Amino acid sequence: MMSLPAVVLGLALPSLPPDEPPTPRPPRPDFTEDIRAARSYWIPAAEIVGFDTLLNLWDRHHFGCCDFDSNIHTVRTNLRSSWVVDRDPFLVNQLGHPYQGSMYHGFARASGLNYWEGLGYTFLGSAFWEIAGETTPPSRNDQVNTGIGGSFLGEALFRMSNLILEHEPKASWWREIAATAVSPPVGFNRAAFGERFARPFPSRDPVYFTRLQLGFSGTAQNSPGISTTHLSRNEALMDFYMDYGLPGKRDYDYDRPFDYFNFQATASSANAFENALVRGMLIGRTYEHSDNLRGIYGLYGHYDYIAPQTFRVSSTAVSLGTTAEYRPKDWLALQGSANLGVGYAAAGTVDSGTTDDFHYGAAPMALLALRAVFTDRVALDVTGREYYVSKLAAASRGGHENIVRLDAALTWRVHKRHGISIKYLGNRRDASYPDGDRTQRRQTVGIFYTLLGQDRFGVYDW
Repeated sequence: MMSLPAVVLGLALPSLPPDEPPTPRPPRPDFTEDIRAARSYWIPAAEIVGFDTLLNLWDRHHFGCCDFDSNIHTVRTNLRSSWVVDRDPFLVNQLGHPYQGSMYHGFARASGLNYWEGLGYTFLGSAFWEIAGETTPPSRNDQVNTGIGGSFLGEALFRMSNLILEHEPKASWWREIAATAVSPPVGFNRAAFGERFARPFPSRDPVYFTRLQLGFSGTAQNSPGISTTHLSRNEALMDFYMDYGLPGKRDYDYDRPFDYFNFQATASSANAFENALVRGMLIGRTYEHSDNLRGIYGLYGHYDYIAPQTFRVSSTAVSLGTTAEYRPKDWLALQGSANLGVGYAAAGTVDSGTTDDFHYGAAPMALLALRAVFTDRVALDVTGREYYVSKLAAASRGGHENIVRLDAALTWRVHKRHGISIKYLGNRRDASYPDGDRTQRRQTVGIFYTLLGQDRFGVYDW
């Protein structure tokens, strides 16, 4: 689900001349007014209802009786029901539902609506599914994951899809396919409605850093605790990472949600999806000090999914934070983000005997990320995350968890956009429940081929 968009986006971005710095891109048309003039409120509503209907029919066929045999009677029952915490499998709740929400958001955005209108359609689309798409009582955890987390994920996919289309006045067929793979609603509306929704969303030429990595990681330390899953000590990985709207460019504004965002998705031979991570600025302002420091600060939205084989955690959150670039020397650029916030999270052990061994709760979270770029040749990336999944707003099981993740990569650009990276990934979970305390750790080290994007390490004017 997540790896295909990563691959097509990495391959769709343009190449650079041999070992020359990135050249400024020519101005692109700003279609904002045209897009707003062509917008529709009814088309995305019909598309969401149609999408949910097809999804319900497929689920009936695939899963059989009886969770999806909805009718007028189950709808009436769900309208009167209290919202509950369901116990669907972790992958369904924490990755499948946000991706479903990203489709709702994409239909609205691809129909010319702005971010906040898209968020409203996503939230209402999720509620429609909870009441009319399933026979089980409506789920408040699904409403958060789909209606809010899906909007954060959907906006990042929408922006990346349009970035692919924006590189040419008339997108070639392979760019159309790539953009559709990243955000299917964009491709669907362009095909179904022709010129009405053909104009790409204007990115306004952000500085962006993209990195596609292919390689292998081996286990350096593993303490699975009570996890009963079979562990793969070595795994093949495909990782896509993007920083969009980095603050080094002084004529780029941040007046729209997700004018800055960070996206990462990793596919693994061991468990399919190792992570899917999104954070984007919702509301913010810029700041600047002399010629060396420029940044943004404000309110950010987060959707995180992390599954390092032995345990898993997922969070939908909002935070206060900042992202900045500092240039202390001509040969050195420092880029970083710091965020502190709170969300609604799920976490638990991977148990091969059950799919619902996880705990929900309100979850304070923190993030600190730093990239040091040396002469556009070498970069060091370090990102630390922490989640405290509390008893507050939890289900009857109770208990709490503290999860820490450290991701570090050293990349050497060998030739043009091609490089080699050494990566370290450390995960630790400390959980306390009425039936006992437990600790789980996993650390890996790997080597990767790295393909950099148009702006290489994302440093402007180097």
